[in-house]
Amino acid sequence: MAVIVPFESPSTASIDQLVGLVAADMERVNATILSRTGSEVTMIPEVANHLISSGGKRLRPMLTLAMANLTGYSGDGHIKLAASVEFMHTATLLHDDVVDESELRRGKLSARMLWGNEASVLVGDFLLGQAFRTNCLRQPARSVRSLPTVRRPSRPRAAPSA
Repeated sequence: MAVIVPFESPSTASIDQLVGLVAADMERVNATILSRTGSEVTMIPEVANHLISSGGKRLRPMLTLAMANLTGYSGDGHIKLAASVEFMHTATLLHDDVVDESELRRGKLSARMLWGNEASVLVGDFLLGQAFRTNCLRQPARSVRSLPTVRRPSRPRAAPSA
């Protein structure tokens, strides 16, 4: 399938059709995200929810859901995978704000400005862990098998004799 975009007329790009396509599943993704940001460390859900609720489009999980739809997937795994994708993205935003010393994120004070660099990195790491955990719950055996394995380096072979 090909999409032809005419260059003559200005395009009014919109993700409205995508939003409509995945709306029901996105409600489930958002519920999954909120259910997995809890922690006994009070600061973790506070910082995570600050960024998660700051009005991002959630384009990455929507694309994940749309691809599941496009391929005819049936089941619930796409919900957990989409939540994992959003956790990874949110974690990288927290880490990037520390590295870039950003003061604002989506028009609001960045988490690092409100809670400090250490808290932002900690919560970013927590969200990466949640992404992995959520994906492992989706298909535990396959997820574990996909981990890189550490092997002992092979011994150098002897040079062929002349």
